[in-house]
Amino acid sequence: MTRLLYMVVTAGVAVLLPLEATASTEGHQKVLEGLSDPRAIFCLVVFFFAYLFVIAEEKTHLRKSKPVMLAAGIIWVTIAAAAPEYGIDHEQLRSAITHDLQEYGSLLLFLMAAMTYISAMEHLNVFDALRARLVGMGLNYRQVFWATSIIAFFLSPMADNLTTALVMGAVVMAVGADSPRFVAVAMINIVSAANAGGAFSPFGDITTLMVWQSGHLEFFDFFTLFIPSVATFLVPAVIMSFAVPTEHPPALEEQVSMRRGARRVIVLFLLTIVMAVSFEQFLGVPPFMGMMTGLSLLMFLAYYLRMTRRQEEIEYEIFSRIQAVEWDTLLFFFGVMFSVGGLGFIGYLSAASTVMYGDWGATTANIIMGFSSAIVDNIPIMFSVLTMKPDMSNFQWLLVTLTCGIGGSLLSVGSAAGVALMGSSKGRYTFTSHLRWTPVIALGYAAGIGTHFLING
Repeated sequence: MTRLLYMVVTAGVAVLLPLEATASTEGHQKVLEGLSDPRAIFCLVVFFFAYLFVIAEEKTHLRKSKPVMLAAGIIWVTIAAAAPEYGIDHEQLRSAITHDLQEYGSLLLFLMAAMTYISAMEHLNVFDALRARLVGMGLNYRQVFWATSIIAFFLSPMADNLTTALVMGAVVMAVGADSPRFVAVAMINIVSAANAGGAFSPFGDITTLMVWQSGHLEFFDFFTLFIPSVATFLVPAVIMSFAVPTEHPPALEEQVSMRRGARRVIVLFLLTIVMAVSFEQFLGVPPFMGMMTGLSLLMFLAYYLRMTRRQEEIEYEIFSRIQAVEWDTLLFFFGVMFSVGGLGFIGYLSAASTVMYGDWGATTANIIMGFSSAIVDNIPIMFSVLTMKPDMSNFQWLLVTLTCGIGGSLLSVGSAAGVALMGSSKGRYTFTSHLRWTPVIALGYAAGIGTHFLING
């Protein structure tokens, strides 16, 4: 229940506000009047309960995409049924839904290309080879603690924080088989490092990608968050490192080689990122076009590898890599974006924006958004901010990007990286073990924000 505290408070404030109909930022859309209309409250309750199922995914084993997709459908059907009473015609409804579809479509294509590359690299043993190399280096526990977190910090801006955490977590599990305490602290550090590293890159997290594609920040603007991200990572890491022993773990021997074509896939992935940035910066073409062009190059490489395959080599088919993409995650984004879009069309986000960004001020609101992302997933939090479209400077857009990126480290359930490691740690890294270090991670959260104000303010 605490996971939804922010949404409940915001919704409660919104319902009590005596707002009149307001014009949407899109101009052609009209916001549904009457936030206290029972049907409007019903939509809010539907989203509330859908998110309860998302939170309980580990217990129910119900994929998180299912409840939010259903909620999106119910919310928009309810809006459509009530729309005639408020003078909203079918064209205005279609226009509102199409606007959300454009946002989702560009995100879907971008992520599909990126996830296919990540899946291809996994298939070709790129990450397994990295893990085997680290395991076989003969490092002591504290050295492994620092090595895995530093790699996580610099790998997550290019790969997603989930993949980064799983790869580094596998290293920790292999090295720390005889030291459960080391595993718990090292995994907390990996989660913190992966989330901090993702905050300064448009590719590092879904939230940074959303901000970049929305046009609020230019590609190179994000890199001004590098030093604040370093501060966010280092402050808790230094403190936690004193809890890590300096003994050497038992020697491990593991040999894993990358498969044929792996290095070419890595090069193509880097080229694809360059194309996505260049298309946006120099040609004004949306980044997803660069990513899809890069995906086509991967398809040509897969064709070449398949045609020149030796009998003992694995079969390589690019469409099997696309099938391996985490579609539950992509459909979860659909449900969240269309549910939040529906609540925004009703007027709840406008009401929340009036309170948070009007009365409280952008700095307070953006810091609270970061804390909220540890309770509610940072994706709906950031999409809510983008839908509100508060009038903010680049500095404030960078602040909310930073806080939503690093806020998820405060709790183990606050980010995909933390949830994934809890599932793979065999009970050694838990919600409670993470919670013990939350005050220390909060120091890093404060250090990142303070550093941002100091060097970018």
